[in-house]
Amino acid sequence: MKILAILYHGHKAAEEEPRLLGTVENKLGLEDWLKSQGHELIVSASKEGPDSDFQKHIVDAEILITTPFHPGYLTRSIMEKAKNLKLCVTAGVGSDHIDLNAAVDHGIQVLEVSGSNVVSVAEHVVMSILLLVRNFVPAHEMIERGDWQVSDIARDAYDLEGKVVGTIGAGRIGYRVLQRLVPFNTKELLYYDYAPLPASAAEAVKARRVEDLKDFVSQCDVITVNCPLHEGTRGLVNAELLKHCKKGAWIVNTARGAICDKDAIAAALKSGQISGYSGDVWNVQPAPKDHVWRTMKNPLGAGNGMVPHYSGTTLDAQARYAAGVRSILENYLSGKPQDSANIIVGLGKYETKAYGQR
Repeated sequence: MKILAILYHGHKAAEEEPRLLGTVENKLGLEDWLKSQGHELIVSASKEGPDSDFQKHIVDAEILITTPFHPGYLTRSIMEKAKNLKLCVTAGVGSDHIDLNAAVDHGIQVLEVSGSNVVSVAEHVVMSILLLVRNFVPAHEMIERGDWQVSDIARDAYDLEGKVVGTIGAGRIGYRVLQRLVPFNTKELLYYDYAPLPASAAEAVKARRVEDLKDFVSQCDVITVNCPLHEGTRGLVNAELLKHCKKGAWIVNTARGAICDKDAIAAALKSGQISGYSGDVWNVQPAPKDHVWRTMKNPLGAGNGMVPHYSGTTLDAQARYAAGVRSILENYLSGKPQDSANIIVGLGKYETKAYGQR
């Protein structure tokens, strides 16, 4: 059968580091195994427009593999051309680049490697919170310039201890963020989620649920976004919601860029309504060179902690999601049932996720 993988170019780094498995060059470590079984594996980074390798090969591919870091956007119209497509696999976590409703209608299964990057992303969230609160980026840039003016940095640097930190979404990643924040002696840990945590889980991190989102953001010094992107969360953090934030709050988003309105975030940062915004997810990936999030700053010329989408693709995470992709393919090829935690769309239906699986 034909298997199409849309991955990102690793260039020289991938040639020098074979553990960069999620790259075009290293092909998730699948090439030799699949070829030994007589399957055709097409790997490319070309994904934009009708002349891309993505649209060229999706027409007769049976399996599509793509990543959240360089997503091949599988729309309904593209899916309708893909007459042989039976399975879409996300090498990582997050399948919002696939039209899931269309997948249900076309009987196409969608799976991802659940849990493969949760630790990696949770660690990145904590790092991002600290770099904003401690005003790290301008401090490092000052050193690179050869300057030394401590007061310019210290006037906008704070301790995390004693602050109120809240997560929008308390699933696999959001809960791990709360766990990692416990030792910082925050004033309070909050969470906003459609469902409460089990009592024992909430008690373990001493987290309090706030059911109204505007009320939630009004209490937080730091807001971290850890919910999936879907119809109900697209544009969730918008101009109206930002008005209810504590003035000078910090926001970290490692979930999906489109959950936050890009222009509203930039305006709130420029005005000082929020002091900082950090994350690695963008509403379009790769982000255009003129994307406002690349250069936005607060009134003190700071507050931007944006990086490329890499929090969930550390070398450790790549080893986990590459192994998970192979396991999914082995199950598919041998007719074995898939791990239910990995199933986003089963045979013609969505799979519901309980706490701990989201």
